[in-house]
Amino acid sequence: MTEHWKEVLAVDPYVVKSASLLGDIDRQLMTLLYQPLIGMSAFSLYMTLWGELEQNRMWGKPAPHRQLMVMLQTNLNDIFDERLKLEAIGLLRTYEQETEEGRLFTYELVPPLRPDEFFQDGMLNVLLYHRIEKVKYLQLRDYFSYPSVPAEAKNISRSFEEVFHVLQPGERKMTEEIHQASSLESGHEYVTVGSAQPAPLSDESFDFDLLLAGMSDMMIPRKALTKQVKETIKKLAIVYGITPLQMQNIVAGACGSDQMISTEELRKAARDWYQIEYRGEQPKLIDQKQPRHLRQGASQQVADTPDAKLIDKLDHISPRELLKDMADGIEPTYADLRIVEDIMLEQKLEPGVMNVLIYYTLLKTDMKLSKTYMQKIAAHWVRKKIRTVAAAMEIAKEENRQMTEWAQQKKQRTSYGSGKVIREEKLPEWMKETEPKQQPTVEQEEDLSTEDLEREKEKLLDQFKNMKKYNAH
Repeated sequence: MTEHWKEVLAVDPYVVKSASLLGDIDRQLMTLLYQPLIGMSAFSLYMTLWGELEQNRMWGKPAPHRQLMVMLQTNLNDIFDERLKLEAIGLLRTYEQETEEGRLFTYELVPPLRPDEFFQDGMLNVLLYHRIEKVKYLQLRDYFSYPSVPAEAKNISRSFEEVFHVLQPGERKMTEEIHQASSLESGHEYVTVGSAQPAPLSDESFDFDLLLAGMSDMMIPRKALTKQVKETIKKLAIVYGITPLQMQNIVAGACGSDQMISTEELRKAARDWYQIEYRGEQPKLIDQKQPRHLRQGASQQVADTPDAKLIDKLDHISPRELLKDMADGIEPTYADLRIVEDIMLEQKLEPGVMNVLIYYTLLKTDMKLSKTYMQKIAAHWVRKKIRTVAAAMEIAKEENRQMTEWAQQKKQRTSYGSGKVIREEKLPEWMKETEPKQQPTVEQEEDLSTEDLEREKEKLLDQFKNMKKYNAH
């Protein structure tokens, strides 16, 4: 569970490198297609790093991270979080190197996907569609497209051989001398333009072993699962919330007579499956459920405990269903759904972890969803690599215990003579089990009787005297 200060310090130097020459089209793509996905802060970080290349083409000059903090007017923790977003979506590669001066970070900027690649990506384009809604999406599609050559037009372009027929046979031969002249020295590379790459997905995002467990080589030849096919399967699983077992029929349906799998047929089969499964509705993050391999398996004896029952429920329900359930069957508002979807997209939270965050937030904020409050907690959980419901509940307990201690300490320092009194906050049962008994959690003003008020003041006064005696020793 790495904190940002274990990864990078303000005094650590960094240098910016570009994977290819960046131009005006890249600025347009970043602004119009990627900014809605990564947010303003990550967009600003990318553009700031890019700005250091304007006078140096492919490489910038080393500088401490403190300079980046001044440029962006933010702290290193936020910079680290935004850096992770850029890495996750495929716009940045980070390298760490030990030098005589200390630890050096190389930030390699990767250009955004070309328009044709982005709108056919199968994951980024779907997320963008739900982020900016249909009307704006169609405007962007039209902006990055143009009429093609008419189908009836005949291609009369000449071939190389037709034009350069005067070349002698010896001029077409790759000699050892030419090969050496074209080869670069070790540690160098040729300048490229537009070498974009899709957002990287880890192998842990989909269980291929489970997918193949119930399928023989006759049904799906292992050679058909090429790298491109596997990447497509992982993207479809994320976008449509398809489990490995559900994916079996989809993959089988996309396998042609030549025993190869067409990625286009794979996408079509996944869309058809989703429309049948969800009655034609478009896929949304808030409708996804916890992946099967991240759910908790428990014995019947353990499953009878309140904690286990709650974990099981949050493992098998989507965030939308949870909001509806906690509102006694009333559909959640668009504003609440947008908050949940934004946080899931920005922080890459698993559906079950999002459920715990919703449950925790509603109980701590009087049944209101506060986006700022949830973002802060979600960012912390992501840094802690929380991916299961059980782990999320455990860290929620620990955070609540710390808040209890802080509130108690603050009360002891400031409540005496302030006219404020303390009452216990209502908590779910799975939090109460680790709470100290008869210990207040938060300060809140409430009308009490004079007798209660005086008794509380006397208690605080005794505590204050005891603290003074302890400090005197």
